[in-house]
Amino acid sequence: MRWPAFRQLTGSDRHGLGAAAKSRRTRELTPRTATADSVIKSVCPYCAVGCGQNVYVQDGRVTQIKGDPDSPVSRGRLCPKGSASLQLTTGDARQYQVLYRRPGGRSWEHLDLDTAMDMIADRVIASRREGWQWEHQGKRTRRTMGFASLGGATLDNEENYLMKKLFTALGAIQIENQARI
Repeated sequence: MRWPAFRQLTGSDRHGLGAAAKSRRTRELTPRTATADSVIKSVCPYCAVGCGQNVYVQDGRVTQIKGDPDSPVSRGRLCPKGSASLQLTTGDARQYQVLYRRPGGRSWEHLDLDTAMDMIADRVIASRREGWQWEHQGKRTRRTMGFASLGGATLDNEENYLMKKLFTALGAIQIENQARI
């Protein structure tokens, strides 16, 4: 008989802890991690904790992301956001093109990456030019108050170091990040 309750009553798994509840189909399933071509060590991008992740790749496609048991930070555990990070790479809602909403606009439009990068560069130059201060209250400053940088938790210390160098070279003084790894 194939019914789980019957297997539980007649088999060795009287408490229904596993074997009695498994069907033939369940026993034949293999985890997505078993067929992976490679496992890449990574860090969860969601917060500043820096939990380790094992990213399983098969045929050039991410198939699973699990906690890294070798990580001294998380010891193989992930929070609900980290456990769902596979959706960042394979989710249906992932955007693969630049979206732009004009000032006062009500809808998004697609832009090519070169156009978007040119728009950002033009705005940085204009903000720097308009907000540049050679001095403030009689003291030499050579800075801009036209823009700032707020790095996110998805950037590690090295990336935030480069961001700091870039924004300092541009003259910005409001520079903060959330790198705690």
